[in-house]
Amino acid sequence: MTNAAAAKANLGTTPVREGFEFDVEAISGWMEAHVPGFDGPVRVEQFKGGQSNPTYKLTTPAKSYVLRRKPPGALASGAHAVDREARVLMALGKTGFPVADVYGLCADQNVIGGWFYVMEMVEGRIFWDATFPGVEREERPAYFDAMNAAIARLHMVDPAAVGLEDFGKAGNYFARQISRWARQYQADADAGRNEDLDRLIDWLPAHIPADDETAIVHGDFRCDNMIFHPTEPRILAVLDWELSTLGHPLADFAYHTMMYRMPPEIVAGLKGADLAALNIPAEADYVATYCERTGRQGIADYEFYLTFNLFRLAAIFHGIKARVIRRTAASAHARDRAAQFPLLARMARECMDGVVQKS
Repeated sequence: MTNAAAAKANLGTTPVREGFEFDVEAISGWMEAHVPGFDGPVRVEQFKGGQSNPTYKLTTPAKSYVLRRKPPGALASGAHAVDREARVLMALGKTGFPVADVYGLCADQNVIGGWFYVMEMVEGRIFWDATFPGVEREERPAYFDAMNAAIARLHMVDPAAVGLEDFGKAGNYFARQISRWARQYQADADAGRNEDLDRLIDWLPAHIPADDETAIVHGDFRCDNMIFHPTEPRILAVLDWELSTLGHPLADFAYHTMMYRMPPEIVAGLKGADLAALNIPAEADYVATYCERTGRQGIADYEFYLTFNLFRLAAIFHGIKARVIRRTAASAHARDRAAQFPLLARMARECMDGVVQKS
């Protein structure tokens, strides 16, 4: 999928897709009881973007809201935890970190058939293309610096200070994550097996770096998961916290810098782009800036962190493929993601081979 096609597929809303409807009167009643200032009637549309948890725009005569819910159908254990999303958003919002305000979480299955939360509708720009088209060349470094500053700020938040000391397990992040995604990959038997992922599952656990840190991690920190100010290089809200947990900050950061290695047809990526012509900072400079902000003297085992993240993203895409097969995929372009899974798995394998050659 090209960047233009990705933007078209993800931007804006569409009528609620078949199988993802819910009782509008029920949600109106819940919002009257739980959202200050709510005044219906409410019109419901579904956002085009988002692969996992269906996301809806709720429009009233005076204001718009966003609803995130668990998808219908059989769900993997621990997946689609909208309650965790709401919790981390509320905790970080108190620190001034750029997130949408959450109005309420509903864990009553009887309201619309599954857990959901409602948050504010943040208006601004989402860049589905990591080259930031439409931004003046001299302004692009400021947009990249805003992303760099945001992820560094996130990793410097003390989990205990914001009530998230139990948001995940401290330590052994890589071992737990590799095991988790390996199990999920193997459980999605209807999507088939892949030789590259099988090799990574064998290799990764034996090559985990010795250093161990714990921070709040986003898990999917990409430019297309951020809402920027309409005219300024400023992030108004970081979106899609479904994969957030307590984890290793360098895993989170390497996932973000994976944009430098990523073909744009998979997710927002810079592979093949002329960074100098676009005035986008080089990968090494971007890494160095993050290190300065977080007090690091460089990042040892950086290539391992990239390999791990390519594996993890490939496993996520394999899960999307499985949901397409089961007809429970939340996104209209999930089939494109499923088709890209083999390429992503091969990229992860090639990154692993590069680490092996250097060792």
